[in-house]
Amino acid sequence: MAAYCRVSTDQLEQLSSYEAQVQFYTGYINNHSDYEMAGIFADEGLSGTNTKKREQFNKMIEDCKAGKIDMIITKSISRFARNTLDCLNFVRMLKDLGIGVIFEKENINTLDSKGEVLLSILSSLAQDESRSISENSTWGIRRRFEQGKVAVNHTKFMGYDKDDEGNLIINETQAKIVRRIYEDYLNGKGPNKIARELEEEGVINWNGKAKWYESSIRKMLSNEKYKGDALLQKTYTVDFLSKKRADNHGEVPRYYVEESHPPIIDKETWEAVKLEMERRKAFAARYQIQKIDYATDEHPFAGRVICGCCERAYGRKVWNSTDERLRRIIWRCNNKYMAKGEKGCDSWHIDDGVLYKTFINAFNAVVENKDYFMGKWKEQINSEDDLKRVTAKRFIGVFRTTGAITDFDLGLYFKLIEKIMVYDQSRLIVCLLDGSEIECEIEVNR
Repeated sequence: MAAYCRVSTDQLEQLSSYEAQVQFYTGYINNHSDYEMAGIFADEGLSGTNTKKREQFNKMIEDCKAGKIDMIITKSISRFARNTLDCLNFVRMLKDLGIGVIFEKENINTLDSKGEVLLSILSSLAQDESRSISENSTWGIRRRFEQGKVAVNHTKFMGYDKDDEGNLIINETQAKIVRRIYEDYLNGKGPNKIARELEEEGVINWNGKAKWYESSIRKMLSNEKYKGDALLQKTYTVDFLSKKRADNHGEVPRYYVEESHPPIIDKETWEAVKLEMERRKAFAARYQIQKIDYATDEHPFAGRVICGCCERAYGRKVWNSTDERLRRIIWRCNNKYMAKGEKGCDSWHIDDGVLYKTFINAFNAVVENKDYFMGKWKEQINSEDDLKRVTAKRFIGVFRTTGAITDFDLGLYFKLIEKIMVYDQSRLIVCLLDGSEIECEIEVNR
């Protein structure tokens, strides 16, 4: 005979009940001469609505299948399972193996002729009890949401800890990393580039590992909690049996609480990041660029050189030669050569080196006309658009401290450039993120 014990929570009083069950059944089996101990299987701190995560329960079932157990004793149906389907399936499977289950509280032996009928009824009651508990718990959580009480798992939430009263407080070491991520994004870097740089520098994430993902960076950039607000009930439990959660698209109420805790990111910066994310998404859609934030350190012009004829992005091509001196890297409209029989775009290709020189020339043109641009940016600081204000402040900071350049500066390029438009007649227009356009005369080829 084997015994199965379980408590449904990890609360102290429930764990004492768990220990009592183990002690009782150990003595119960050992004190009956007609029983031989086949093991005490016990799970603690786990819900009984399904059996997927109950390791000891599953081990007990495997021993039954292996012929090591002839009978199981447990306190009650609710200790064995609160899910009717699980309970009946396991009881029937065990019965087919000639193994009975004794439920002490209900005085049921599943090998008796009346056992399964009673078991079916009582299991349904146990499942209904689980549903009632789940609904009561959900009701309590939603009432707290309505009152604006924020519950956050801070251990997986970069930038915050909790004080003794359960309130969110800023973890300044982590908060510096969060601020850096927001600043890097507004400086033109994509989530993938940000994640890669953090890993290369060995920056520690919330889990103590220097591992970062593009998806987690995107979530951080759109999480309203970093500006001190909280959107509650973003997800909800679909049903109490499966415990499956789903995104809340209006199935249940959502609650927005302003200034619920100290902010790490000021509201202007947070809103600017939101608008910048929308701008990049619209940019990719307009120019049919499949991946947002496509540019990298190795290929900074990817996704940012646009054909002035058909408004498709230029792609990087390598013209190889047996003579290394004749090897060339060029950029060409992705729409220039289409399927056989179809005419493509009548655009120009451009040497890779020309693009680097074009940025240098455009940057120096702004430096030469600094007074004009400074006046423009100072006006934009008063704009109602958060992104325009933040961008104008960034541009003022850059050109206040930087003079003319002779070499390509990757950091300045990402901070300033939206796109480079390529037109006929050897003409390029460099479009800055503040809305300015600078025309450059260059040498291009068919």
